[in-house]
Amino acid sequence: MTNNQRVRLFNKTLIAATVCGSLFAGTLSAGSIVGSAHDFSNRGWINPFGEICVFCHTPHNADTTVIGAPLWNHELTTATYTLYDSPTFDGAATIIQPGGVSILCLSCHDGTVAIDSYGTNPGTTFISGAALIGTDLSNDHPISFDYTTALALDDGSLHDPMSTTVTIGEGDKTKVGTIAEVMLFADQLQCASCHDVHNTFTADDPLLRITNVGSALCLTCHNK
Repeated sequence: MTNNQRVRLFNKTLIAATVCGSLFAGTLSAGSIVGSAHDFSNRGWINPFGEICVFCHTPHNADTTVIGAPLWNHELTTATYTLYDSPTFDGAATIIQPGGVSILCLSCHDGTVAIDSYGTNPGTTFISGAALIGTDLSNDHPISFDYTTALALDDGSLHDPMSTTVTIGEGDKTKVGTIAEVMLFADQLQCASCHDVHNTFTADDPLLRITNVGSALCLTCHNK
């Protein structure tokens, strides 16, 4: 890394630290990214201020081509995935290669891009263990498919996303709306339909948008 690159990274992290500090101040009553599995501030990577946001976001020189990701700062995966398929999956006709917010998650969790590959840092630390999903998604819950009223009617075991009201979060982070309004992305189910990268919503169930005690998260969409 050149001196000019170090200066740019220094300035980016300094400003982002201020922005993130103000954001976190209002989230501690529910969950918080601070201390969660996505808090990388103490990992010793190129991060002179122990900053948290910078691994994914930056206030300057962001990649604005990334859809649905404000001020994006992390390298994106270019992997091709083996998709979920099952004779009981009625959404198979609409399932596509992961996109939108899911591709952001997979840019660490598929193992093809280093976790610390952000800004001008090429990264050398790759995800491992249970957090490594890989590029074979055939045995994981399907993502990037249309979850619509038509699918619910065809399947018979799903709640109608347009009319079923759900509550996500707790305290001042509670959101109430239909499944489509508060959990889907352009009528598609994505990773972030169930998981919250910022750990905002449920303090007792890290990185879930709805607690899964008693299979509550599953039963939000599935009716049996």
